[in-house]
Amino acid sequence: MKNKIIFWVSTCFILGIEGLMPLSTLLFAHEYFNAGTKPLGYPDYFAYALIICKIIGSTAVMIPKLNATIREWAYAGLAFNLMFATYSHIIVDKNIGFILMPIFVGAVLATSYIFNKKLQSNG
Repeated sequence: MKNKIIFWVSTCFILGIEGLMPLSTLLFAHEYFNAGTKPLGYPDYFAYALIICKIIGSTAVMIPKLNATIREWAYAGLAFNLMFATYSHIIVDKNIGFILMPIFVGAVLATSYIFNKKLQSNG
């Protein structure tokens, strides 16, 4: 039971941060859709692609019955996104808050992944 709670809390956090927040920005505050990518020098089309991939990936990790390979790819994609976000902030703006945020979200993503594996191995 403890493993399920940890998995669902961490996974819901990922859905909120990586899926719902970008979606709500796109729908309700469109003028800020590129607020995280523009200062780093990325073009606007990259922000749109990133939002779509974050929504799809975070949704995929939420669906327990989804094909395991697809879920693995979703976890990997989200992890790569967070690694490159960290790297971009280290290189471009050197803002410690902007650097630590994707590291923290990555730790929560790793927690979700680890407990997903534990739940799968226990049946």
